[in-house]
Amino acid sequence: MKDIAFWILNTAQSRGASYCDLRVVDERARTVATKNGKVGHASNSESLGVGIRVIAAGAWGFAATQDLSRASVEATAARAVDVARASARVKQHELQLVPERAYVDEWTTPCQVDPFTTSIADNLELLLKVDSELRAVEGVTLAEALLSFRRYEQWFYSSIGSDIHQTKFITGAGYSACAFAGAEIHKRSYPNSFGGQYQNKGYELVEELKLVENARRIAEETVALHKADQCPEGTFDIILDSSQLGLQIHESIGHPIELDRVLGMEANFAGTSFLTTDKLRHLRYGSGLVHVVADATLEHGPGLGTFKYDDEGVPAQCTPIITQGLFTGYLSSRETASAIGEDHSNGTMRAEGWNRIPLIRMTNISILPGAKPLTLEELIASTDHGIFFQTNRSWSIDDKRYNFQFGTEIGWEIKGGKLGRMLKNPSYSGITTEFWNSMDAICSRDQWTLWGTPNCGKGQPMQTMGTGHGASPARFRKVKVGSAYKGT
Repeated sequence: MKDIAFWILNTAQSRGASYCDLRVVDERARTVATKNGKVGHASNSESLGVGIRVIAAGAWGFAATQDLSRASVEATAARAVDVARASARVKQHELQLVPERAYVDEWTTPCQVDPFTTSIADNLELLLKVDSELRAVEGVTLAEALLSFRRYEQWFYSSIGSDIHQTKFITGAGYSACAFAGAEIHKRSYPNSFGGQYQNKGYELVEELKLVENARRIAEETVALHKADQCPEGTFDIILDSSQLGLQIHESIGHPIELDRVLGMEANFAGTSFLTTDKLRHLRYGSGLVHVVADATLEHGPGLGTFKYDDEGVPAQCTPIITQGLFTGYLSSRETASAIGEDHSNGTMRAEGWNRIPLIRMTNISILPGAKPLTLEELIASTDHGIFFQTNRSWSIDDKRYNFQFGTEIGWEIKGGKLGRMLKNPSYSGITTEFWNSMDAICSRDQWTLWGTPNCGKGQPMQTMGTGHGASPARFRKVKVGSAYKGT
C-alpha cells in the first residue's frame, strides 16, 4: 500500500497539487435473508479500489480506480488534478483548510467473533428458526428475517504525512412480521424497523439480540393490531421508546447540524437546514434536560458512527451539540470549520467507499441519559394520561428539518400511570424546537441503547452510510397526536 501511496502523492504534487489524500479500501459484505420459510436473498461481495482527492488551483478534484497498478493509479492521480483545475474555473470563493497534523496509526473495531467465520448454512438455520416462530402465530401472512455483515478495511495517506490503517466490522440483524386482513396490513419489527439493529461489532451482536426468543411476541402483537383501537386524535403527553427517539434525533437534530447543508454546499435527499450560523450558542433548541453529543469515540460505544479517524485523517471526537437545551455545535470538516470560527475540524467526513468523495456525515448523534435513576416503568407510572410510541413506521420532515410527522408500528394508551389498550396507526407531529423544548423527563443510563441506522442517504451520486443514535425513553408534554393516519 505504501508504494501505491508514493506513486499517487508524487504524481499529484508533481502536477501542481497543493494537497492530496487517498483512501485504499478493501471491503467484504454478506447479506442473508429469508422470506416465509424460504431463502429470500444470499450474497457475498468484495470490492477493492482507491479514491484520490486533491486541491489544485484552489479547488477540489477527485478521481477513483479499482486498478491498483502503478500506471493506473498515476493516471488517476493526474485526472484528479485535471478535475481540480477545471473546477477552479468556476469556483466562487477561495478554498481553505483548517490545520491538521499528521498521524501514523492502526485501529480495529473490537470484535469477539469475526462474522465471516460463520457459515451461510448456519446463518440461514438461525433465520429459518425465527421465521418458523413468526409464522407459527395464526394470522401472520409474511415473515422476513435478515443478517448483514461487513468488513471495511481502509488505508489513508496524505501529503501532510498521515499513514492510517483502520478496519471495521459491522453486524446487523432483525426481522419483521406482517398480518394482512380485510383492508389493513399491520407490521411489527424486532429489534427495530428498517432491518433491525446494527453496530460496529462481530457476530456476538446476533447472539446478544435474542432473536428467536422474541419472535413469538412480535408475531402476536402484529396480529393483535387488527383488533386494536385507532390511535385517538388530539393533544397528549407522549413517551417515545429508545429506538423511536433515536430516529427523532436523526431527522430533527442530526441532519440540520451538518454544516455543509447549513452553508448551502449540499441539499440532496435531506434538504438544507433551519440552523443558520447566527443560531449557534444562541438558539434554545430544547429543554434543560436535552444534552446531545456527536461522539465518534470508542468510549461512546460500538455505533455505526464510531471510528478512530475520519476520512480526512482527523481524530474521532466528542462534540457537544445541545448543552442543557442550548444549541452549541455543528458537524464540520477541515473546509467548513472556519465558517463558524473554529480552528479545527471535529472529524465527521466519511465516504461510502473508495469511489465516493468524503462528505460531512453524522457520527453517533446521541442524547445523554438522565442523571437520576429512572426506568421506563417509572416514567409510565408518573404519566397520568398519554400515549407510548414504539418502533418507527414512517417519517416526514420538511427540507429545512423543522416541521415533522412520525408514525410508529404500535402504541399503547397510558391511563393513571399504567399501560392500557393497544393502539394501531399511532402518529405524532410537531415543530423541531417546540418539540424538544417540551421534553420533561428522560430515563437513565441502564435504559440507554446505541441504535444503528445503516441506510442514511446523502450526496449525488448518493452515498448510503451508517450512523449511530443513543437514547433512553423520554417524555414530551402536549404533543399533537393522531392526525397522520386519521380514518385509516
